[in-house]
Amino acid sequence: MKKLIKLRKFLKIYKLDGYLVPKNDEYFNEYVNQSSDRLKFISNFSGSAGFAIILKNKNYLFVDGRYTIQARIQSGKNFKIITIPQKFPKDVLKTKKKLKIGFDPKLHSEKQINFLFNIKNIIIKPINGNLIDIVWSKKPKDLIKPFFSLSKKDAGQSSQEKIVKVKNVLLKNKADYLLVTAPENVAWILNIRGYDSAFSPIPNARLLINSKGDIDLFSQLKKVTKIKKIFSKKIEFHDEDKIEKKLRNLWKNNIWLDSLSCSIHYKNLLRKRNRIIEKIDPIYFYKSIKNPTEIKNMKKSHMIDGVALTKFLFWLKKNFRKKKITEISAQKKLEGFRKMNKTYKFPSFSTISGTGPNSAIIHYKASVKSNRTLKKGDLYLVDSGGQYSFGTTDVTRTISLDNNSNFIREIYTRVLKGHIAVSDYKIRKNSKGSDIDRNARKPLKKVRLDYPHGTGHGVGYFLNVHEGPQSFSKNNKVNLKPGMIISNEPGYYKEGHFGIRIENLIYIKKNKFEELTMAPIEKDLIKKKMLNKKEIGWLNKYHTKVKKNLFRFMNLEEKANLIDACSPI
Repeated sequence: MKKLIKLRKFLKIYKLDGYLVPKNDEYFNEYVNQSSDRLKFISNFSGSAGFAIILKNKNYLFVDGRYTIQARIQSGKNFKIITIPQKFPKDVLKTKKKLKIGFDPKLHSEKQINFLFNIKNIIIKPINGNLIDIVWSKKPKDLIKPFFSLSKKDAGQSSQEKIVKVKNVLLKNKADYLLVTAPENVAWILNIRGYDSAFSPIPNARLLINSKGDIDLFSQLKKVTKIKKIFSKKIEFHDEDKIEKKLRNLWKNNIWLDSLSCSIHYKNLLRKRNRIIEKIDPIYFYKSIKNPTEIKNMKKSHMIDGVALTKFLFWLKKNFRKKKITEISAQKKLEGFRKMNKTYKFPSFSTISGTGPNSAIIHYKASVKSNRTLKKGDLYLVDSGGQYSFGTTDVTRTISLDNNSNFIREIYTRVLKGHIAVSDYKIRKNSKGSDIDRNARKPLKKVRLDYPHGTGHGVGYFLNVHEGPQSFSKNNKVNLKPGMIISNEPGYYKEGHFGIRIENLIYIKKNKFEELTMAPIEKDLIKKKMLNKKEIGWLNKYHTKVKKNLFRFMNLEEKANLIDACSPI
């Protein structure tokens, strides 16, 4: 590749043996704009997570289990694909010779670098200016749109009330300042949203909050024209480039930095003259617990989304035998149903619409080249979601296209059993995501099967569809609290053949989970004999609730279909 050849010329100029290229941008966003997608530019990999190391004679692309197949297809020609956490750089860069790896200090936290490169004989060298940007001569331009605000009616809490929360935690920890570097946290505390991501209504901005509650906001000034009017004099607005001068001028302060989203660049500006308190931004925890208004609005958005998805599923079942439906045309049809509601803004992530072997690619994205027709005997997996003006959705359904395979039905039923085990879990005082993840995998592990991703992720309120710190994963030790919203999505994937996943969003109400997602679960793939009475009871109860909530929004034919789809098994 010409791009790699050009990059290697700069390795010589800077006397480097390699260069580190992450997926994230300067704001550490998951979904980056085209102009910031340096990893895709250099490797052709389009997934939302991963990083590359380009050496003089080798290229490595590191991805997690969700993206292994996708990375192999998109980048396998020029990159060796490494699956994490099975292997890390320390496992593939073993050498007696010293290697000097360059990186952009604006794109990495110190914690990340130390974790990845705690290796003998590896020298990690920060490079001012990004080498990919030098090679990338024709970058696309991003649209600049102003931020907008949410009312207290929609947010459930005023920005001033949230600022007081942060002010109090700063005082408690004897911190003079909190540097907020994650746009999603800026969005939460100020009740603002933006258009700086393809799938998340986030505002690319940073905040410096002091222990008095005074705030400096740094962003492109063209973006703050609308929100300036609604804030008091306690907030000062600056161009995003002015943050470096501001940080350099701080002296003998206790400054709280987020250990995950604060770059080495900003940390270096502060640590010479100040005391650093490096731990997780407290806003992550405040944001993860949704207030009653947010829960109410999320229920409403999931009702609207459930209507769209259910109408789509009935349309699909009716028409796939009659006319040609492809992965792409099905995806467009589903979004068409979502667009019928005026509160729908855009997808919450890139829709996964895969049939047959493509459904086994966990984060598959249909393209003109890969686009398959839905055929009798296949499975169809659709994982999608929407950003609505008062909520974020994420749901997966696996649909039988007249598939009667006993093996597939058995696997599907085991996935369903894991799904029910999560939803029906009784939450104790110290329950953690790892406890629930373990429960979800049990039905598959009984036959020595598993899935290479977490069982669930936190979800934001009209924000990022992937949100921490809560999740259902093997290593998550965060205590589960009432108000947290998490996805429930166990699955199974047989490469080259089929994929199965069932996903609902759920929230914690006191000591139990309540369903947010309202859409029928495919019954044609269930082996009833494998379900116990409690599991059958859960499924029937869920479908009764779905029917009750969606019935009035359906036409006559759809009502008949809904009654059938939600009938007891």
